[in-house]
Amino acid sequence: MNFQSLTPKPMAQVFIVLVSIIITGIIGIPFGDPRFIIYAILLELSYIFLAFFVAKGYKMSLYVCISLAILIIVGNSFVSAHIHRIMTLSRPLNTIVLILGGYILQGFLIYTSIVAIKFSKISNQH
Repeated sequence: MNFQSLTPKPMAQVFIVLVSIIITGIIGIPFGDPRFIIYAILLELSYIFLAFFVAKGYKMSLYVCISLAILIIVGNSFVSAHIHRIMTLSRPLNTIVLILGGYILQGFLIYTSIVAIKFSKISNQH
C-alpha cells in the first residue's frame, strides 16, 4: 500500500491547519476579553483570507502564514494575562483554546508552510 497517496498535498495541509485555527478562534472568541473582540475578529478575518489564498495556490501566502504564526506565538508569550492563565489554569476552557490555537496550531502552521515551500521548490526543479 502506498501511504504517500493517503497524505494530503503540502498546500492542503496548510489549508487544514488554517481551517483548524479559524474554528478554534470562532470557539474561543466568545470566551475572550470583550475589550479585544474587534482585534480577534480582524485576526480571524486574516486567517480566512490566508486560507482563501492558500486554497487558490498562492505560494506567497505561505510566507505570510509563517510570519503571522511567529507574531502570534511571540505576542502570546509577552501578554502577562496569557502567561498567568497558562500557569494557573484559572479559566480552563480559555486556557485550552489559547494553548491549542495560540501555540500548537501556530507551530503546525509554521511547519506545514515550510514543508509546502520546500515541496514547491523541489517540484519547480523537475
